[in-house]
Amino acid sequence: MASGILGQVGISTASTNHTVYTVPASTLAVTNINIVNRSASAATVRLAISASDTPVNAEYIEYEASLSAQGVLERTGVVINSSKNVVAYASTTDVSVAVYGIEESA
Repeated sequence: MASGILGQVGISTASTNHTVYTVPASTLAVTNINIVNRSASAATVRLAISASDTPVNAEYIEYEASLSAQGVLERTGVVINSSKNVVAYASTTDVSVAVYGIEESA
């Protein structure tokens, strides 16, 4: 099972969903998720734990959260079920997302 950095993405297209990490089948993951705004301006971000690359309303854990210039949003201890995706969205391309933690057999 993997541990450490499980997924990273620099938002390449603003206002578009980006799948950062998918939990492998028959596995669960205990994760921390960091979203970093590298810009000198505020950004708006969304974060979901989703069954697909396109989250439905109930799957968001952050929605339209304001991330200050050079700010960080961190969610810790997020336990994710098998085959679920960490999906991020940002209003600008100056945002990076990292998922790190540990995978265990489900």
